[in-house]
Amino acid sequence: MSKSSLATVRPTSSLAGRVGESRAVARVARAILFSLLARSRGGRLTLIEEATERRLGRGELAATVRIHDDRTYSALLRHGSVGLGISYLEGWWDSDDVVTVIRILIRAQGPVRRTLDAVGRLASVFLDPLRRRRLRRGRHEDRRMIRAHYDVGNDLFALMLDPTMSYSCAYFARPDVTLEEASIAKIDRLAAMLELGPDDHLLEIGTGWGGLATHVARTYGCRVTTTTISAEQFAAATQRVEANGLGDRVTVLHDDYRDLTGTYDKLVSVEMIEAVDWREVPGYFRECARFVRPGGRMALQAIVIDDDSYDRAKVTTDFIKEFIFPGGSLPSVRSLLAASASAGWRLARLDDIGPHYAETLHRWRERFDNRRDEVTALGYDERFRRLWTLYLTYCEGAFLERHVSDVQVLLERPLS
Repeated sequence: MSKSSLATVRPTSSLAGRVGESRAVARVARAILFSLLARSRGGRLTLIEEATERRLGRGELAATVRIHDDRTYSALLRHGSVGLGISYLEGWWDSDDVVTVIRILIRAQGPVRRTLDAVGRLASVFLDPLRRRRLRRGRHEDRRMIRAHYDVGNDLFALMLDPTMSYSCAYFARPDVTLEEASIAKIDRLAAMLELGPDDHLLEIGTGWGGLATHVARTYGCRVTTTTISAEQFAAATQRVEANGLGDRVTVLHDDYRDLTGTYDKLVSVEMIEAVDWREVPGYFRECARFVRPGGRMALQAIVIDDDSYDRAKVTTDFIKEFIFPGGSLPSVRSLLAASASAGWRLARLDDIGPHYAETLHRWRERFDNRRDEVTALGYDERFRRLWTLYLTYCEGAFLERHVSDVQVLLERPLS
């Protein structure tokens, strides 16, 4: 995929036409949204339209939005977060504090979301058996979807991430620690859960850029086999292993986890399960059980959606699925525990580290914004920058509002 095409991974021109309704429809949508926002107690939005200014809502949060095109209202009302994303990419609105705008909108839509969640839970009882029979994604499609995000360019990720190249929730033991220190602390927490030692052979599903594999091999003396289906990550991780002189301890594979063989003492997977179709999650845990010896352990770090929203979210499209992670599917804690238990895993520990993700995203966004010239020099245009700015702020707001969270889970395989 060329860098010139990265800014339009999702072709916004056609999507904008879909959400950009007539001016008359936009005026009706504006009136409806104004009414909803005016009743909200989750925060105050100041909307500036040409020479007019309108303040809506109540609460401690406050942000200002400049509306450049009133099609923003119909896009948001009819298409939710997808419309929010398209209208932002098209330049129809701007704000100096997009994170707070996202937080206020999440709070304002609370009553509607709860109603839709209830409908989704009821519908899942009748529709899930049919959904499970539908043709599922093949491995070629899985690889294509992974490439759509993770293969956008190692140089770009290097500008945004810390030297460990950890693209997952860090752990901030203190507010003053660096992002790199927090990323290492996250890895060490997982290693402690697994009780890693020099006699262990660890399987990692989802290599990333090799930061976890090289750190635990060097620090704890274990052997590591790690696999990824991203070509860019495979190349970078292989180079990282060689540069650290760990070729005798770390093996990097470019294989689908379902094609692996062998038995390992322990297994770790960090924020990879979100790329697994919700219908395939029970099979994912069965495969993991196949790799780990009886009495072994598995440490899983996963982004999770609220249990009440899971049944609706797993079958609907949102901004992240449309533009950032095509084919993504956030599990919930309840769905993870049910799927792992059905595969014979026993829950030993579960830690919610969600608040740390908001800070992680904030640090990533700061680095991305501060290195704007370098991003441009790599060939990424303004539309791509807006896309990723909204992606990072959108996620930060969602984690601050606890609409989504992040968990570290320790699972054990019984001896018999």
